[in-house]
Amino acid sequence: MASTVTFSETGGPEVLTINHINIPAPAANEVRILVKAIGLNRAEAMWRSGAYIEEPILPAKLGYDASGIIESVGSNVKNFAVGDQVGTIPAFSQNEYGVYGELILMPAHAVIKSPPSLSFEQVAAIWNPFITSYGALIDGAHLYAGQSVLITAASSSVGLAAIQVANMVGAVPIALTRKSDKKQQLLDAGAAYVIATEEEDVVAVVKEITKGRGADVVFDPVGGPLFAQLLLALTRGGQMFLYGALSDEVTPLQLIDVLNQVPVIKGYTVWDITKDPERVEKARKFVFSGIASGALKPMIAKKFAFEQIVDAHRFLESNQQIGKIVVTV
Repeated sequence: MASTVTFSETGGPEVLTINHINIPAPAANEVRILVKAIGLNRAEAMWRSGAYIEEPILPAKLGYDASGIIESVGSNVKNFAVGDQVGTIPAFSQNEYGVYGELILMPAHAVIKSPPSLSFEQVAAIWNPFITSYGALIDGAHLYAGQSVLITAASSSVGLAAIQVANMVGAVPIALTRKSDKKQQLLDAGAAYVIATEEEDVVAVVKEITKGRGADVVFDPVGGPLFAQLLLALTRGGQMFLYGALSDEVTPLQLIDVLNQVPVIKGYTVWDITKDPERVEKARKFVFSGIASGALKPMIAKKFAFEQIVDAHRFLESNQQIGKIVVTV
């Protein structure tokens, strides 16, 4: 029996409970992992509250990012062995698997070996942020040196990863955050510029930064009213990647602005990358090369003990963090 976080009804952080569950031996294409650390994602809070793109089948597990040690392997698994240190990537449905537990099953395709130079906490803070950013900015937008990218929700773990990915290829990361209280921290994290969207004219500031041209790429998990400003801040023919729907307000789309800007608007999810083995391998090489060079660094905002999972989710929803929230097991 292993301690595992589940929920039997959707709602706030208080619906999460720790239960003792039997974790069976891995199936042919699975591995079983002794978990050492768990990285929290906003998607899991949406999943828990019933606001995710997929509806949870109750009682439900949850979680995408974890690190640990392989405890056993299925009969068809050839690339992993007992004792390997690994991390998980979001390449599965939370209705099938979840990582909030002491002992978990994972499909082998959702597991990546970890370099010994990284701690378990660091590995738990890597994959969802960096593979999501890589997928949109590098695999999707083909971002290159000199281009500018608007990064909304910039203080999130994915936003911070996007800043680093942009810097790694020589692009100009322009971080967007609601208020100016996080401005210096975002500059310290590598943002070339920071715009407080509730205090500044986004379009005017972007035009000033880009000398009237507008941004080349938008990377946005929010939507809502800000979308209209992001569209106008884009250069003509620029690309907009929408990878979330954090705003519960209407997302406006003025057709006259579309005709003037001729943007490429793309819905994007991390599964576009993680369900394609070749693209996962390219992402793995990109991320590990960036970590080895020091260009990419997982940023941990705060750590919680496993027994504090409810408090960890409350902190996740407070929007106070700058970086990844990690739960140690």
